[in-house]
Amino acid sequence: MLKWSVIFLIVAIIAGIFGFFNIVAAAASIAKVLFFIFLILFVISLFTGRSRSL
Repeated sequence: MLKWSVIFLIVAIIAGIFGFFNIVAAAASIAKVLFFIFLILFVISLFTGRSRSL
């Protein structure tokens, strides 16, 4: 999922260079949403991950 965030970020930057403002807004918002979903899932996996018994 982080891969998709980076892809949409790159699409937003390239579209911004060429001046496609609607594409910039859409790609940037998708990248932002995917990044936060990835971040939330990462934090959840930290807390619910397997714990080792010593």
